[in-house]
Amino acid sequence: MSKKKKQTEDKKPNFLFGKRNYQIMILGLIFIAVGFILMAGGGSDDPEVFNEAIYNFQRIRLAPTLVLIGFIIEIVAILYKPKNA
Repeated sequence: MSKKKKQTEDKKPNFLFGKRNYQIMILGLIFIAVGFILMAGGGSDDPEVFNEAIYNFQRIRLAPTLVLIGFIIEIVAILYKPKNA
């Protein structure tokens, strides 16, 4: 009987991270994606005309900060250890 019980327990998937870790990772990925989306664009249709929009606050300060925060959140998600484990 005990061998049969042990075989059924072995089939249960053993995930590396808990549910909370994956939730935090998804939050970090959202921050990174939003940062890269805010960095996109700002080009000019005419190569002879310079567009000053590439130096605005959104692309120079906000977007890289969001990406950096996203990477920090990812590190926290990897290192986070649940209290019950």
